[in-house]
Amino acid sequence: MVKKEAMSKGFIYLLLTLGALLMLLPFVWMISTSLKASNEVMIMPPQWIPGDFQWENYSKAFEVAPFARYAFNSIFVLIASTLGELITTILAAYAFSRVQFYGKNIIFAILLGTMMVPGEVLLTPNFVTLVNLGWIDQYEALIVPWLASIFSIFLLRQFFLGIPQELSYAAKIDGCSDFKFLWTIMVPLAKPALITIVILKAIGSWNAFLWPLIVTNSEEMRTLPVGLTAFSTETGTVYELLMAASTMIILPMIILYIILQKYIIEGVAKAGLKG
Repeated sequence: MVKKEAMSKGFIYLLLTLGALLMLLPFVWMISTSLKASNEVMIMPPQWIPGDFQWENYSKAFEVAPFARYAFNSIFVLIASTLGELITTILAAYAFSRVQFYGKNIIFAILLGTMMVPGEVLLTPNFVTLVNLGWIDQYEALIVPWLASIFSIFLLRQFFLGIPQELSYAAKIDGCSDFKFLWTIMVPLAKPALITIVILKAIGSWNAFLWPLIVTNSEEMRTLPVGLTAFSTETGTVYELLMAASTMIILPMIILYIILQKYIIEGVAKAGLKG
């Protein structure tokens, strides 16, 4: 019986290892291509190890376009939208978990229903709205539409529901207001969920491509993912430089995820304990 369980566990580990290796293949190919000479990129059969490592591809990639400006835009949009989403998420999650008001459950159900609407459906009406506001090619267009997230509100609300109600009663007996109770007790206790929200928001904002592409026209307002289009011209795509730039852009998010991945697991797991 013990031997059978060990074999079953070993088989599961083998499948997970193979799945992990399969998921890593695109990243390995990206890094490999970023170090190749231009005549090695399209060789068939594919060559995984470059014949001569072209480290200068990384410096050349950032000479093609003003990537320093793109990086500033990406960082600024990431920080502003993440802080804005945190504020709206904390306030909304507290209202839906602790405050009693008419139609709360109905409103929350409607909000959850909006998560089933494909994002592509909202592109045109959102774009028209921004045109009427005069926000096209402005930071407002990159930040304001993403200052709230229904998923983040749902996640934090579930976490707040797991915090004992007795804490709220005790705080009110001591004369603590709802606002003070939220920021001094609820928010510190919800640290795992908040870190999860920050990580997911940061990765989503950093990797956003379609929306920044639609609402920006000038190089001064482009973000890093949109800036990658500089490597694709009428004469073709410079794949080795594109992969070099892509590697540098994706590296910060990989490091962030590796360092903080335990908080994602903890935040999602604890948020699911209460319905």
